[in-house]
Amino acid sequence: MYLKDFEIRWSDVDANRHLANSAYVNFMSHTRVAFFEEHNFSLSNLAKFDISPVIFYEHIYYFKEAFLGTPIRVSLEIKGFSEDGMFFQIEHNFYNHKGENLANCELLGAWINLKSRSLSAIPEHLIAELEKFPKSKDFKILTKEDTRKFGKKPINLS
Repeated sequence: MYLKDFEIRWSDVDANRHLANSAYVNFMSHTRVAFFEEHNFSLSNLAKFDISPVIFYEHIYYFKEAFLGTPIRVSLEIKGFSEDGMFFQIEHNFYNHKGENLANCELLGAWINLKSRSLSAIPEHLIAELEKFPKSKDFKILTKEDTRKFGKKPINLS
């Protein structure tokens, strides 16, 4: 399990004086970038291949409040990835200084080619790096069906 420590700042709280929804998303994003930097997936390394991560959804469940000035830890574990490495699923948990679980998030993402703007598999040597990532207990190889399990489709304005 990868862990990143934070302290809740004034700009991270909302009108209810607890950690704002947007701050959870920001802390998770910061955790992922730090994790990727440490595991050969830095933005500069990915730029060599014209790829970058893109997120399809983040499902967040809140259990306990977190307040200004308190330390929190955000975890990262890989729940799954596709055989070609194109898709990945990550689980984040938030913990207070007592180790109590404050929130949980599952997200699905993929790699996008920055030139073609289409989804892209990652180079072979990066797939080997994926294998080294910390995996959750329920890790699985993702299939096309896993990426569409919620059945959401865009509905345009008429």
